[in-house]
Amino acid sequence: MRITETSVKRVLTRTSGYLRGVTSHSLQPYRGCGFGNALCGEYCYVKHNTYVTRGRAWGSFLEVRTNAAASYLESVVRERKWARREGGEFGVFLSSATDPFVPQEKKYGVTQSVLRAMIDEPPDTLIVQTHAATVANHAELLSQLKACARVHITIESDRDRLPGLPAPASSVESRFDAARALRDAGLTVVITVSPLLPIENPRAFFTRCAGCAEAVIIDHFIGGDGTETGSRTRRTRLPDVMESVEAGTTELAYREEMVAIAREIMPGRVGVGARGFAGEFA
Repeated sequence: MRITETSVKRVLTRTSGYLRGVTSHSLQPYRGCGFGNALCGEYCYVKHNTYVTRGRAWGSFLEVRTNAAASYLESVVRERKWARREGGEFGVFLSSATDPFVPQEKKYGVTQSVLRAMIDEPPDTLIVQTHAATVANHAELLSQLKACARVHITIESDRDRLPGLPAPASSVESRFDAARALRDAGLTVVITVSPLLPIENPRAFFTRCAGCAEAVIIDHFIGGDGTETGSRTRRTRLPDVMESVEAGTTELAYREEMVAIAREIMPGRVGVGARGFAGEFA
């Protein structure tokens, strides 16, 4: 992986598309992703964004935005005013096009610096979205933002491996442990089953979710990858692997089946798709 340090003019981006109804802004501490060659890199919609990749293979590069915290502080007052003029809250999704806790975060600390900046100038809502169990190492820092923060930890399945695909960024067990540790620290934790992959024992899986998170969000790659039919994901090897593990899992009917089980176990605590990411649970 080629790692470069860079600065960015505006680290706060006004959202559109899928996230438009979730938060007013997104924030990317890195461009590219240190987990690009892990399981999540197989289905990551950003790998199809030529503006970001610029001809580079996903997982082969990482740009470290060393001035991300300073850029946030320079623009936060203006962007907060804009969001409220638009009739909504000033919300930040951290992050939609990278993982805030990539392995390189240990060295560069960009996400940590952004979170410290947010302590001084907090958004109305902060969604921290990650595949990394190392998020639990930052419980003390995140706790200083618990009045506005939700920590979303992706756990797509109860299976650690799917045949022919790479390992996840963090094991299923370690992510459940991280969710429990953050919830014990007083943070609001949500498990994002996104995209939904074949689950071997759904009742046991959602029972575990119920014990360590406030809610779950279930999102299929159909609609969830930014296309109505899931056409981006269908260009990858993921759908064939899913079908080889369990027939029918590439259809929306499978999502509805999992939603029904989750709602039986976690009534009032299950979100679906973008509405779930916006905090709508039933």
